[in-house]
Amino acid sequence: MFAVIKTGGKQYKVAKNDVILVEKLDVEAGADVSLDQVLMIGDDATTKLGAPIVAGASVSAKVLDQAQADKVLVFKKNRRHNYRRKNGHRQKLTVLRITDIKVA
Repeated sequence: MFAVIKTGGKQYKVAKNDVILVEKLDVEAGADVSLDQVLMIGDDATTKLGAPIVAGASVSAKVLDQAQADKVLVFKKNRRHNYRRKNGHRQKLTVLRITDIKVA
């Protein structure tokens, strides 16, 4: 069984025991979290689409870690104007392990 969930402005296709990286959630490592914005649930035989979310469905996950993504360099330059700016950004992420997919 799989589900398509929405968190942090992005969509993820998940199944039980998957490990995913999502935008930072305000929970500490080891805690359980419930993701309620389930857009679709399916298995080999059937699929259930939400409009926009599936009523009563949720995905349970365990927080494994709070991490950071690789550094992305932002470089701005205007030629012939002696303008150069270099900046870096590391996005904060939460590592989740999907424990259960519940369908109402």
